[in-house]
Amino acid sequence: MFKALMLEQPEAGSTAPRVSIADVDESQLPDGEVTVRVAYSTLNYKDGLAITGRAPVVRKYPMVPGIDFAGTVEASVHPDFRPGDAVILNGWGVGESRWGGLSQRARVPASYLLPLPAGLSARDAMAIGTAGYTAMLCVQALEEQGVTPAGGEVLVTGANGGVGSFALAILAARGYEVIAATGRPEQQDRLKALGAKGIVARETLSASGKPLAKERWAAVVDSVGSHTLANACAATRYGGVVAACGMAQGLDLPGSVAPFILRGVRLIGVDSVQAPMPRRRRAWQALAEVAPAVLERIAEEIPLSAAPEAARRLLDGLIPGRVVVNVNAV
Repeated sequence: MFKALMLEQPEAGSTAPRVSIADVDESQLPDGEVTVRVAYSTLNYKDGLAITGRAPVVRKYPMVPGIDFAGTVEASVHPDFRPGDAVILNGWGVGESRWGGLSQRARVPASYLLPLPAGLSARDAMAIGTAGYTAMLCVQALEEQGVTPAGGEVLVTGANGGVGSFALAILAARGYEVIAATGRPEQQDRLKALGAKGIVARETLSASGKPLAKERWAAVVDSVGSHTLANACAATRYGGVVAACGMAQGLDLPGSVAPFILRGVRLIGVDSVQAPMPRRRRAWQALAEVAPAVLERIAEEIPLSAAPEAARRLLDGLIPGRVVVNVNAV
């Protein structure tokens, strides 16, 4: 038996699942080639939506949420993994259509797993988590398009969130001049400690704007979507690049084609859920170089039992950075 955060079918008339810390028999785990003793998981924006029911993230019930985890292989019938191997997982639909990482055990196909990169502990990996991994994918997407520190200012939207915090820290560490967009001015000192050279108010980006604005950004990492993404594109300089990976404000894009056809702005979509393994390995190898001091400024740790309340606070914008869940501290 083991403990897991369990989501069950909502009551009639409600969208919020019934949430509990459940005792689960290992025989209830889904099919898969590798069984993992989970050490740490995290809370991501998608996990918050699943736990609270604020969006239809969960595809079936009962469901164990948690779109990523780090732990140790307990049993394997696949030649690539042996008992004792340290592994991580991000995405692949776990926590949505397949039981995820907010649990002391997980069973998954071997193709979902990556070896834990050298130099990272399981806790480090989950302090990074899907948010940090997605941020690195965004930074690498910009650099693949020719963006360099010499090019000018880079805007990071949603800078207090998990993706934004990591994008800011990674870009600053690589020598970029990063401007952080935030709706929480009281967090300015934290953002500057992560490397922000300047702050812009979220309100300047989040309302309906002009098709084209004054050119400012050489590049953008956006995890917000909607008007924020449209306004970021409108103010991107000629030939600039925008990496879009999230929809905290909305899935819509109420903008204009003007930045793309008049300034040659490139909008690059970044997906972390189904990203191919070579891209994942490259991102995690780069993430292993993130200084532990940066992780401590970004992440806080909570026990499994605190995850439901933390999920609500996360969606309400009350938790800056990352939340690491110690699934064995119930």
